Amino acid sequence: MRSHDSSGTSPTGSSASTPTICKETALAADTLPVDLADVDNFLDDRTPWRMFDELRRNEPVHWNPETDGGGGFWSLTRHADIVAADRDSETFTSTRFVNLEEVDERQAKIRRSMLETDGPRHLALRRLLHREFTPRAVAGYATFLRGLTARTLDAALAKGTFDFVKEVAADFPINVLARMLDVPDEDTLRLIDWGNRIIANTDPEYADVLLHSEESELYRDLPFRSPASLEVFEYGRELAARRRGGNGTDLISRLVNQVPRDGEPLSDRDFDNYFLLLVVAGNETTRHAITHSMRALIDHPAEAARLREDLDLMPTAVEEFLRWASPVYHFRRTATRDVEMRGKQIREGDKVVLWFASGNRDDEVFTDPDRFDVTRTPNDHITFGKGSPHFCLGNALARLEMRIMFEELLPRLADIRPAGEIRRVRSNFVNGVKEMPVTVTLA
Repeated sequence: MRSHDSSGTSPTGSSASTPTICKETALAADTLPVDLADVDNFLDDRTPWRMFDELRRNEPVHWNPETDGGGGFWSLTRHADIVAADRDSETFTSTRFVNLEEVDERQAKIRRSMLETDGPRHLALRRLLHREFTPRAVAGYATFLRGLTARTLDAALAKGTFDFVKEVAADFPINVLARMLDVPDEDTLRLIDWGNRIIANTDPEYADVLLHSEESELYRDLPFRSPASLEVFEYGRELAARRRGGNGTDLISRLVNQVPRDGEPLSDRDFDNYFLLLVVAGNETTRHAITHSMRALIDHPAEAARLREDLDLMPTAVEEFLRWASPVYHFRRTATRDVEMRGKQIREGDKVVLWFASGNRDDEVFTDPDRFDVTRTPNDHITFGKGSPHFCLGNALARLEMRIMFEELLPRLADIRPAGEIRRVRSNFVNGVKEMPVTVTLA
């Protein structure tokens, strides 16, 4: 990756058309510091949105240095720019990895999953499980989801005061994933634990080894540099061994008994990384989306009342839940060629970060974007991406899970209030909540 200096001079010594971190282009740090690389800026629910607002207004394509050894990155914060880059995988590739960590070619080969693949191979890997995640396929889970929701809510609401994350938001999607993987119910807590430890690799409460720590070098070949990945690999391999050659219809059986359409079978390493992706993606994002949605309804009781009075609004409300929650702050791409965006010169090899959460509050797309409105329409959110090859495979399932959860939950509640401090995940990747104590009064 080429370096960016403060003089406005390119690595070759020629004058760059756009200095990246000098006074002329940097934001006014004395009035409103913006640093999207500093994960401590994401520990409250105001600072990230304040930074995104500042960037969208003043510098929607912004160079952000890194102090942890990384080379820095470009931030895209406007909806239109994010969508354009996300669709253009030839210019903005995922193959150089999708989080901020910089990996060498050997690491990339070892750790590559479907997320870090583009082109025909990505499509072939995606199609292995595409049918299991179509709206028609996931609709078949509706009856199961209703029953699961009822059991989850019965147990949680009976307590009166409880942690909404642990008792509701985490319990619900993980049990859906367990069913799709066909694993025992008693393994769900392990799946949750693995997801926390892997994806929250910048949170000392969750991570076995913190990203960028000296110890993390020992695990540099593992996804997210997390030792928990080894446990996930072992678990997945045991399941694969039992189901290989069978006629099961669960996700694992599909992976081990099908050959991708490009004719290249999954290697053992491909399976490991695919299985880990399912464990993390199938749990973390929906959990956090449900939690943020519940908090929004607590903070906006009039909107909750509108939904209680007319549950037919729920499909529209779910889209607003997804926009508001933005459970994944960003995905990263890497420029494959020199390109100009809004007057800024992005160079081949530069990291380019698509801040989907920021795009979901863009006032060029959303009227009064900081207003939570369960009747908002149109709602062109980009929580799952938009028109991208990497459009979220599980989008239909997430929508169904959230709709059923709140259709079942809201009619049971006369009131729900905070009962303690909300604790957030220390991460600029996942927009997560660790704990949200609530007290409920039943209808």
